[in-house]
Amino acid sequence: MSTLEVKGVTKYYKKLCALDNVSLEIPQGRIIGLFGRNGAGKSTLMRCMLGLMHHQGDILLNGEKVKYSDTAIFEKIAFIPDVSALDKRIRVKDAIELVKTINPSWNEERFDKLFAKSNLPLKNKVSSLSKGMKTKLYLLLTLCLDVELLLLDEPTLGLDIQFRKEFFNSILGEFYNEKRTIIISTHQVEEVENILQDIIFIDEGKIILYDSIENINTIYRQITVPQTHKEAVQALKPLSMFEGLGNITAIVKGEIDLGDMLYTYTNPRISDLFLAMVGGTSD
Repeated sequence: MSTLEVKGVTKYYKKLCALDNVSLEIPQGRIIGLFGRNGAGKSTLMRCMLGLMHHQGDILLNGEKVKYSDTAIFEKIAFIPDVSALDKRIRVKDAIELVKTINPSWNEERFDKLFAKSNLPLKNKVSSLSKGMKTKLYLLLTLCLDVELLLLDEPTLGLDIQFRKEFFNSILGEFYNEKRTIIISTHQVEEVENILQDIIFIDEGKIILYDSIENINTIYRQITVPQTHKEAVQALKPLSMFEGLGNITAIVKGEIDLGDMLYTYTNPRISDLFLAMVGGTSD
């Protein structure tokens, strides 16, 4: 069952094409990583999914079209951006009460569990909180909503390593189930790759890869061979290749046939595969 369908979505900022005929069919109950360089179209795609931007093409959530500026969508989708939208003038307890009051999907039991671990000061104003604590409050409020789709755009930016780990553990332990879909866009690829089921690579507004981790691990290999066998590796038409410490390491697609040559191979890391496909850096 598809939770979200993106059909031929195109978005321009004046003459700049941010999304170029993007089509995706995202099933229910999957955790998906969305990766691309700065300006590749990740945040624009998420904001189109939320109905926050005019665009060409259609986006459907459970068969219903997502309309521009339709606040009803937030009964089904929650969004954690890379900046906090909290009112800094109010106290933490008032921020909690406000979100609780206006959201029929609020889950009090989940809130109690998450708040007990948060160390958030109820009586303090939001303006007095550190950047990390403001982000923690925003994350907590969002994770307490029972929605079908959760979009995370650099959700742990500015947080320390310990809380980033706690956050993703909370995602799995308190929020995710087989009926909920999560799309995560982050530069901290190594922190999420062990929980992802599917990955999407976007570059210059186009989807260049969308597949399950399971399929990717059967298609792509990272091989290491002695440097003297460079020509044999080149014959495999690798996506990427580099030399060092007397060896050649390359990412190749498809079957590997190096005859009797001694070599080792592993599944490439997501960040290495991304760089092999788009070049440059993954920031």
